Amino acid sequence: MKIGFIGLGIMGESMALNIIKKHDDKVYINDICKDKVDLLIKEGGLGVDNNNDLASKVDIIITMVPKSEHVVSVFEEIKDNLKDKLWIDMSTIDPNVSVDIYNKVKKIGGSFIDAPVVKSKPAAISATLGIYVGCEEPLYEKVLPILKYMGQNIIRMGENGKGLVMKICHNSLVSEIQNGVNELIVMATKYGVSIDDFKTAISYGGGQNFYLDGQAEKIKNEDYTTAFSMNNMYKDLGIALEMMKDKNLNLNGLLNAYDVYNEGVSKDLGNLDFRTTYKVIKERNQ
Repeated sequence: MKIGFIGLGIMGESMALNIIKKHDDKVYINDICKDKVDLLIKEGGLGVDNNNDLASKVDIIITMVPKSEHVVSVFEEIKDNLKDKLWIDMSTIDPNVSVDIYNKVKKIGGSFIDAPVVKSKPAAISATLGIYVGCEEPLYEKVLPILKYMGQNIIRMGENGKGLVMKICHNSLVSEIQNGVNELIVMATKYGVSIDDFKTAISYGGGQNFYLDGQAEKIKNEDYTTAFSMNNMYKDLGIALEMMKDKNLNLNGLLNAYDVYNEGVSKDLGNLDFRTTYKVIKERNQ
C-alpha cells in the first residue's frame, strides 16, 4: 500500500518522516519547497514531478497544507487520480469546505476523511500528535494504523467535517486560555507580582493550565520563537467566527480573542509564536 504525502511545512515534514521510517512500502512526497523534498528523499522518501503524479502512484494520499484554498487547489490537481483512492486531509481548514471536497471525492469514486492534528512541532517529531478524525466508522478502522505512524491520541469525532469542528473548537479554546494568561500576568506584574511567583501561585489552585506552565518562562524572557504561529491561530479563529455566525451564537470570549489576534497580525507579529499575543496585551496596558 503506497502512500503519498503533500505538504512538508513545520508539522508536515516530521509527520512525513515518521511515515517514511515506519511504513513498509513506498512513500512519495511533494512540496512547493523542493529543498524539503530533497531532505526527505535522503531519508528514503521518493520524489515526484507534481501532485497529480504523486496521486497516480499511490493508494493513500495525505495532505498537510495551510489553508482551505490550498486543499481545494490540491483537489483540482489530483481529481483525475482519485478513483479507488483514499485521501486523508490533515490540514486545518473550514469544515464546510472539507465536506464539500468529501462529496466531490465520493462522486469520483474515492474516499476522503478529515484528520486535523493538535500539539506542535515536538509532538510531530515524536509521533505523539493528537488527531481528530471525521469519517465513517469502517473507514476509521482502515486508516487508524496509518494515523498511528504520526499520532498517539486518536479519536473519531463523527462523520466527515466533525474532526475539523473539534480542531477549531480546540484551537479557539487554546487562544482564549492563552489570552487569559496574558491578561492576568499583565495585571499581576502591575501590582508587583513576578511572573515566576504568579506561575507558582496559580499552580496551587484550580487555575493551573498547560499554557501558563509551558509559556511563562518564554513570556518572561520575551522569547517569541515560533512553534505555532499567530498567523495560524488567527486563521483558525477566523474559521471559528464563521462557524459562530452560522449557528447564530454569541461567544464573547471568542470575539475578544479574535480582536487580540487581529491587532497582533496588523502589527506584523503574525509570523511569531501565538504567545506573542502577550506583547499585544502588554502594549495595550502601558
